[in-house]
Amino acid sequence: MILTDSLLDFFLETRQTSEDLCKPLEIEDYVVQPIVDVSPPKWHLGHTTWFFEEFILKPHCANYQEFDADFSFVFNSYYETVGKRVVRSDRGNLSRPSVKKVYEYRAYVTNHIKTYFETNPAKELHDLLEIGIHHEKQHQELLLTDIKYILGNNPLLPEYSATFLDHPIETHQQEWIHMEEGIYGVGHATEDFCYDNELGRHKVYLHPYEISNKLVTNGEFTEFIIAGGYSQFDLWHAEGWDWVNQNKVVSPLYWHKIDGEWWHYTSSGLKMVDGNSPLTHISYYESFAFAQWKGCRLPTEFEWEAAQSYFPWGKRWEWTESAYLPYPNYQKAPGALGEYNGKFMVNQKVLRGGSVATPNNHTRPTYRNFFQPPLRWQFTGLRLVK
Repeated sequence: MILTDSLLDFFLETRQTSEDLCKPLEIEDYVVQPIVDVSPPKWHLGHTTWFFEEFILKPHCANYQEFDADFSFVFNSYYETVGKRVVRSDRGNLSRPSVKKVYEYRAYVTNHIKTYFETNPAKELHDLLEIGIHHEKQHQELLLTDIKYILGNNPLLPEYSATFLDHPIETHQQEWIHMEEGIYGVGHATEDFCYDNELGRHKVYLHPYEISNKLVTNGEFTEFIIAGGYSQFDLWHAEGWDWVNQNKVVSPLYWHKIDGEWWHYTSSGLKMVDGNSPLTHISYYESFAFAQWKGCRLPTEFEWEAAQSYFPWGKRWEWTESAYLPYPNYQKAPGALGEYNGKFMVNQKVLRGGSVATPNNHTRPTYRNFFQPPLRWQFTGLRLVK
């Protein structure tokens, strides 16, 4: 548990970072929602504020005056326990409240939280505040990826930031790390912050395997494309093959073939694909097919966790072969916070590691991200196992 003063500083720093991420935007960018998976930046700013108001200020701060009674309806995401909400696909229709009003809302709630915790040093709400901080950090990553999707689907392909490096290069030599057969402990084991889906530390038995110390690169995936990987049905799951054909997928998200060369949209605009950079914006289906083509496979989340100390990670969310399921003795928290992870444990794959968009002090070796197999707008990549 972070002590009161440092926790409050952590809160204020997190609140400012969300707003800093939006500084490169034009006012028109704040409302755009190209697909249901992408939320407008204005909505993220409001939703992360609503979380603190709804779960801390309204129930615990005496005489607190709600900023706007309509905001609970507008900025609730999926919390059935809390009440009605705007349908997710309609968030882009919210021309009101204005961006100015949302920033006023943020300042109002931030100041009330600051005052409340400065004058109420009791520990019982610290866990809730810490969850709220990390919830906002999750949305900072979503802000970056959603902004990239919004601008990357603008016909002008405008630059978001010249300083955000979304395609770094791993400079170390590729090697295969041998992991011995045996029993390994997985799951969170310290007193530091974690989500409930990381709890229930337990033992797993693993057969011997070898895992790459490098992520698959753009250059390696280009070879897959040239070899006709997207047209070889035997490399794909049946569901993945249907997805490829129904959506006419021929390359990773944001890739464009221009005059015989592969280019892709980046946060600094349209750039030629660098073959040395780790591959990203691919689905689980594409990850599986590539691994099949290479005569390898994806790691399970337990294989990844057992080996993660032997290779650098954090540039890409790495698809695993594991279904998103509860650990032993998992129990959902009571009330609305019980909806945070548990109800999504179906039809999703686990991703491990973190990405260039993951905020500082947010990821860890036991962090279990999860997405549906066709999704590609996050910074997703893969690491091979044999």
